[in-house]
Parts: sequence; C-alpha cells; structure tokens
Amino acid sequence: MSIEQMVHYQSKLAFEMDSWDVYVALKNGDPIVIVDGRSAEAYQQEHIPGAVNLWHKALCFNTTESLDKSKIYVCYCDGIGCNASTKTALKLLTLGFQVRELIGGLDWWRRDGYQTDGVKAQAGTEIVCGC
Repeated sequence: MSIEQMVHYQSKLAFEMDSWDVYVALKNGDPIVIVDGRSAEAYQQEHIPGAVNLWHKALCFNTTESLDKSKIYVCYCDGIGCNASTKTALKLLTLGFQVRELIGGLDWWRRDGYQTDGVKAQAGTEIVCGC
C-alpha cells in the first residue's frame, strides 16, 4: 500500500457521499443541505426531496448570502455524465462553504431506490428528516 493511494481514498471519503450516506445523514438529522446544481427546469422535472435548487451558473456571493455556512452542502446533478455537481461544489467551496458531492447524482439516487419529487417524481424509499 502506498501513502498516495491511502490519501486518495481518504480524500474521496472526505469529499464524496453515496445515496446511503445521504439517506442516513438526513434520517439522523445531520446538518446537511442537499443541493441540486442543475437548471430550474431540470429541478422542476425531478429532484431529491428537500433539495434546494442552486444552479451552478448563477452561484455567487449574492445568491448564497442567506445560506448557513455551518452546514455541509451535498451537491448533485443528473449523474456521472454531468458535471454540474462538481461545478456547484467548487463554486460553493470558493464562497466558503463546506461541500461534498453525491456520487452518481440523481441517476444513482433512483437506482438505489429512493423517492424523488417533481413533475416526473418516482416512488421509492421515503426520505424522512430527523431534524
């Protein structure tokens, strides 16, 4: 085992979450905010329940000044073929927020059997916030 490889895997776990991690964090009432970095139109079609829509192209100091910087912002987009979650995470990070990225985005969220909201909402495991 190399130190570089260990640092790589530790970094992944520090900067990314999977669907189960997010589900458990919400259930436990952990201080996280789910952020959909896609356009308002995409968000309206389908999104993770409770997610806020912060389109990465519109992120700036003014659009985020009311957000609580003590929380962890978990960013997602469509899935592995989309980089809106990475762009959202990077912009939020540069604005002083704690961020993580949801591995697989909305696509893997659905594949893992969790419910979605929106025009094309899908049934699945209900998201219950322990807040």
